[in-house]
Amino acid sequence: MENIVDILPFILLLASLGAVAGFLAGLLGVGGGIVLVPGLYYIFESLQPQMGFDAAHIMHLSVGTSLAIIVPTGFSSALSHHRKGAVDFTLVKNIGLGIVCGVIVFTWVAKGMDPLTLRKIFATFVLVMAMMMIAGRQRFQSDVEISLKQPASSIAGFVIGGISTLIGIGGATLSVPYMSLHGVKMHRAVGSASALGLVIAIPAAIGFMVIGWGKMNLPPFSIGFVNALAWGCIIPVSVLVAPLGARAAHKISVRRLRITFAVFMIIVALNMWRKILIG
Repeated sequence: MENIVDILPFILLLASLGAVAGFLAGLLGVGGGIVLVPGLYYIFESLQPQMGFDAAHIMHLSVGTSLAIIVPTGFSSALSHHRKGAVDFTLVKNIGLGIVCGVIVFTWVAKGMDPLTLRKIFATFVLVMAMMMIAGRQRFQSDVEISLKQPASSIAGFVIGGISTLIGIGGATLSVPYMSLHGVKMHRAVGSASALGLVIAIPAAIGFMVIGWGKMNLPPFSIGFVNALAWGCIIPVSVLVAPLGARAAHKISVRRLRITFAVFMIIVALNMWRKILIG
């Protein structure tokens, strides 16, 4: 890649992905990773022959870059929830202790994991999260608040952090149902989950930079398993488009769209499994 013309298709595809991720985030409140990881995977996969990087790095790059993108977008979300008094820092601390441990352990697990296994894990959990999305958040809401004591909170955090690290998400899809099942009110669960997303994304993104450091034949502008060009292209477009999705949410049936998006997630996951099984 010697000039802007060479990387222009890459930039355009990344900007388009940012627009889709931002709009869906504003419309449905879905985390970026569930859209970004498959989007980045297919962009890297489609451009790999002409860009000439090692195809074995694609899944790790997709996960690491997604985690890095979640950092600034997650910070904005967490700040917004904090200003509304919806972030419970006691919950963040209790669950976050386990999350940090889970992130550290599973980042190093990812280092030694072959790309095929990582794809299998991602495709499997996308199916699980699609089912949770179809069920709806109200299905996971308990009317009785149960104290989230240690060590149970940290153990749950360890699992949430570990899974989120391996599949490149901020963890709200897992942490919100966990808190809701313990009677935490939805707005407090969502606000606290936005802060927990930072607890996941910051160390995990750094970890993917470290475990990918020194790898040969990465795409241009890569820092380990985080692609800085993708990071720089997706974030501004996503931020600009997200308010459009939020406005649209007030005009159309969000419930129907959530089911439609969940079906789309199932198709993406099944297509990934098809490619895994065929070869």
